[in-house]
Amino acid sequence: MTKSKTKIANLAVKMRAPGPVANAFRALLPAGLLVLASCSRSTHADTPPDPPVVATVAVAQAIRQDLSHVLEIASEFRPYQEIEVYAKVAGYVKKINVDYGSRVSLGQVMAVLEVPEMVDELERSVAATRQAEEQVTTAEAELRRAESVHDVTHLEYTRLAAVMEKRPGLVAQQDVDSAFGKDQEAEAKAAADKSALAAAQQELQVTKANERKVRTLLAYTQITAPFPGVITKRYADTGAMIQQGTASHTQAMPLVRLAQTDTLRLVIPVPETDVPRIKLGERVDVTVTALNRTFQGHVARFSDQLDLDTRTMHTEVDVPNPNLVLVPGMYATARLILEQSPHALAVPIQAIKREQDRTAVFRVKRDGTVEECPVKLGIEAPSQVEITSGLQEGDLVVIGDLNALRPGEKVLPKMVSEGSAKGRS
Repeated sequence: MTKSKTKIANLAVKMRAPGPVANAFRALLPAGLLVLASCSRSTHADTPPDPPVVATVAVAQAIRQDLSHVLEIASEFRPYQEIEVYAKVAGYVKKINVDYGSRVSLGQVMAVLEVPEMVDELERSVAATRQAEEQVTTAEAELRRAESVHDVTHLEYTRLAAVMEKRPGLVAQQDVDSAFGKDQEAEAKAAADKSALAAAQQELQVTKANERKVRTLLAYTQITAPFPGVITKRYADTGAMIQQGTASHTQAMPLVRLAQTDTLRLVIPVPETDVPRIKLGERVDVTVTALNRTFQGHVARFSDQLDLDTRTMHTEVDVPNPNLVLVPGMYATARLILEQSPHALAVPIQAIKREQDRTAVFRVKRDGTVEECPVKLGIEAPSQVEITSGLQEGDLVVIGDLNALRPGEKVLPKMVSEGSAKGRS
């Protein structure tokens, strides 16, 4: 093509030159141009067109494998229960037997308070009880004497009344009336003594109740552990004045903080979409990175109500800690298997195209073109998703940027490994 242009330029120069040679060139010019144009068309016709560009796409094969829907949430351990231990009575710390990290058992004495005035009160209540017991004894004796007198007077009146009835006039009416009066008087006295005995017995019950109360309060001077655990904080030392923990008008100071750690709680916020799958007693694998160990727990309780701010449900996992290896505050990852589907038809999750409530994949046909296939999904694992309908085992699906493809487009499929498919986002 370049040589033809050069020849035409040379001819133009010669035509402009004067003389017979230029005239001859002018006569031959049309024929030459026809020859050059014919050569040019022949050159363009012999050049083949550029082949169309075929895009290379990453594909994966739909295969059968076991899938599971796993929920993994990081959280931190909490004690099974934790309390501040207050004194029920006010007093001075006479002795404290625990300190930071002390392990205590149920009912173990952690501290002893000194309350001298309460010892005096107990002595007074004991004396009052003994006095009441003596009063009951006296009342019982008075009642027995009154009942005896009443028995005699009643017998006397009964005999006189019987004689009076059988042999009138043998006994004076005055004697009968006098006997009757003494009988009534003795009966009233017995009734009064019986009431006095009942009152003395009630007074005895009151004094005994007061004594039990003082003894109970005195027992509170020994502060015991309400459950087995570990002392996580100590607030008072020997000689410190401890206020009564039940008094609302005083700012009472606790003695110690006690935490139960033989079983720990792991609180996990379950997302709203997974709430229907949570069941009590489900096994949970708890991985503690700091210890490089996995422990077994179970779903022990949940609130059965969503938090309106986070749209999650408060769920607690109990993890046994008999050897006290775990410490409250440690971070852990709870792994809960919510669903399982063995031998499921699965593709990489990057192969799914989602549009509102519709899901599809791009399947590569045998001729190298792609077609969009609507599919229904089952369990979604972290990297794989179950296909319940729409694909056959062995089908090739495109993974990666699906928005750049159009149905019917010819592509060059390139198979990627399972690990590569997992690494794509």
